[in-house]
Amino acid sequence: MRKLALSDEILMSIDKPARYIGNEVNSVIKDKDKIDIRFVMCFPDNYEIGMSHLGIQILYDMFNQREDTWCERVYSPWPDLHKIMKEKDIPLFALESQDPIKDFDFLGITIQYEMCYTNILQILDLAKIPLRSKDRNEEDPFVIGGGPCTYNPEPIADFFDIIYIGEGETRYDELLTLYKKMRKEKASRKEILHEMGKLSGIYVPSLYEVTYNEDCTIKEFKALYDDVPLTIEKQVEMNTSNIGYPRKPVIPFIKAIQDRVTLEIMRGCIRGCRFCQAGMLYRPTRQRDVNELKAMADEMLAATGYDEMSLSSLSSSDYEKLDELLDYLIEKYNGKGVNISLPSLRIDAFSLDVMSKVQDVRKSSLTFAPEAGTQRLRNVINKGLTEDDILNGAGLAFEGGWQKVKLYFMLGLPFETEEDMKGIPELAEKIARRYYEIPKDQRNGKCMITMSTSFFVPKPFTPFQWVKMATSEYFINAAHTVKDHMMTMLNKKSMHYIYHHEDVTILEGIFARGDRRLSDVIEMVYKNGQFFDAWEEFFDINKYYDAFKALNIDPDFYIFRERPYDEILPWDFIDAGVSKEFLIREAENAKKGIVTPNCRQKCAGCGIAKYKGGVCVERKN
Repeated sequence: MRKLALSDEILMSIDKPARYIGNEVNSVIKDKDKIDIRFVMCFPDNYEIGMSHLGIQILYDMFNQREDTWCERVYSPWPDLHKIMKEKDIPLFALESQDPIKDFDFLGITIQYEMCYTNILQILDLAKIPLRSKDRNEEDPFVIGGGPCTYNPEPIADFFDIIYIGEGETRYDELLTLYKKMRKEKASRKEILHEMGKLSGIYVPSLYEVTYNEDCTIKEFKALYDDVPLTIEKQVEMNTSNIGYPRKPVIPFIKAIQDRVTLEIMRGCIRGCRFCQAGMLYRPTRQRDVNELKAMADEMLAATGYDEMSLSSLSSSDYEKLDELLDYLIEKYNGKGVNISLPSLRIDAFSLDVMSKVQDVRKSSLTFAPEAGTQRLRNVINKGLTEDDILNGAGLAFEGGWQKVKLYFMLGLPFETEEDMKGIPELAEKIARRYYEIPKDQRNGKCMITMSTSFFVPKPFTPFQWVKMATSEYFINAAHTVKDHMMTMLNKKSMHYIYHHEDVTILEGIFARGDRRLSDVIEMVYKNGQFFDAWEEFFDINKYYDAFKALNIDPDFYIFRERPYDEILPWDFIDAGVSKEFLIREAENAKKGIVTPNCRQKCAGCGIAKYKGGVCVERKN
């Protein structure tokens, strides 16, 4: 019988003990004596967020398909349990077996956002694994990182033995098979890492060295051995039929953030928004076969008992078989209490027609992302959305019975002016005015338009990777400009405005384009007691500024300066598919406000066609 790692007394003293007991429906239990590789997948945030992450569910299922491998899960203990584990010297454990993480062969950490970096150290610390790769011995697990933040892994590179660049479906089997072979041959940790570093898409930071100029820019990034690649190429699975998918996803004991079945309908995006890192990283666009999706939906709903399914992609309305898929799901599950949700829709007639099929207009609101308040700035960022599109779409929505609209914008975008800031409430005012043009007896209650602004962060592998970021003071002033101007609007009572925390954004900006020197800052802040930085109640920017000062590192170097195109960037050794020439061309187009057509309209020559598939092949022009 499986013994829990935590006593009943401890479980009864902490918040939400179900986070730590495992044994959920569809979790995988294997015989430890019949497997060769033990792998634990980690999401460095709390259980409810981690259980909502599709990537871990995919890899969990994929690894457990191997007869020689048992994959388990672990999430960041909440601060109440963290304190007890430190006091009572309880090692961090995996949910399925309740065994210590230190007993595993691999600890795989998905790195979804920069604000989880201190939680990575929390995981290593509680697991009793040395924080730095160089300090680990033959008995320690190999710590491997994946996810979007690995496209600039340098601020956390010293904490990882291995970084996987790209989609896990392509290289993990080869990596695990190599590990199994070399372990049988009694190879050392160093020898295994060296061989892994030769695999495509695998970056082993210890096999490379970075030197710096006197002005703190990078002088050289070089490999320490002749037989490892100087460029790490992103891994992409082009045949979506080869992409495994968890037909029986693990069901959490407590309500997760995404408490529903998630059906991935396609990967990539055709739109080319210049601020969007995901739109660049996940190219090329690849659509899943609609018949496979129908079968997957049926199996997942049957295996989970969920009453909601989310169709997931970066731009759902660009999936060409969306109508057919929705018609199937609605016809089959109509009257059976299953709801269909569609994130990432555009504000157009097609999307609204789709929404009308799946939403109860009396209960729901529509969410759209104009991103900028003026047409000039939307052209700068290549949003591909005109004011007429927005107003016509809103009008159709109101006529269809909706009266609540959420609008997402960014402040601090390149080339932003005060006119662009004021354009945000002005656009909301125009939308409200469109609502009140409908005869009163045909309206569905009062109109409510919620404007939400986040602060722009330049990200690697986007056309804005070279621009300087706005200051904290700028962000605060810009938010006040939006709010003050909103109060002058005729329909201000129909408008609500919220904005994000500027200090978190500044730190995200530092880490997004940082280098290896920042690992010292992250470690110092963690050792001073800070983690769960993504949670406002735990975040303290002053601890970071104290660490920067103590280590004589200027944080402004990473954010408040424009980089020349010929500067060596910390992530330049990674080939993410899109070429630097394309990104420079798009950066120059942004300065001129030139709109680049989407990938289905005209190929922009981004370089991703070398993968020979997806929309690059589907294009007819």
